[in-house]
Amino acid sequence: MSGELPNPDPTWLNGQLLIAMPGMQDPRFGHTVLYICTHSSEGAMGLVINRAIGEIRFADLMSQLGIEGASDQDRPVHFGGPVDSSRGFVLHSAEFRTDQTLVIDDHVALTATKDILQAIVDGTGPDSAIFALGYAKWFAGQLDSEIQANAWLTAPADRSLIFDRELDTKWERAIGQLGFHPAMLSGHSGHA
Repeated sequence: MSGELPNPDPTWLNGQLLIAMPGMQDPRFGHTVLYICTHSSEGAMGLVINRAIGEIRFADLMSQLGIEGASDQDRPVHFGGPVDSSRGFVLHSAEFRTDQTLVIDDHVALTATKDILQAIVDGTGPDSAIFALGYAKWFAGQLDSEIQANAWLTAPADRSLIFDRELDTKWERAIGQLGFHPAMLSGHSGHA
């Protein structure tokens, strides 16, 4: 065996969930669930979908951006990842699109412009959305190596799990969708 991943398609993780194994060594990603937006031979990019930035309110952030009308918006601002934490992204249902929208699959898209935030506040935005600051990034081959080293589980993305606002149990529920309980996992390669 050459040590290659079972799927030679370099985009096989696009639109998939990445679930941190219990033994994840990087504290920024312990017990996280990420949605992979892009994965290619050049690297990968994703957003953490189960961790909020508690000290930042969505309405306050919209006010800072000059977007009016968000005072009644009580939605979490997510920690999207450790890269470029001042940059915002909206992971959303794919029925909403602009010229700058990256359509990931039939159900999920990503937009990183201020227009989508105004649309959300106005009530004309996507049916479902997560606003995140920052993102996670892997260089060519890095994510594949981490998966081989037993740092991550991969799973098909479930739209209801992605956009669910119950963040505290999302990691357990993501693992549960694979058919087992987190306590059954080992953080060491070759063990279950």
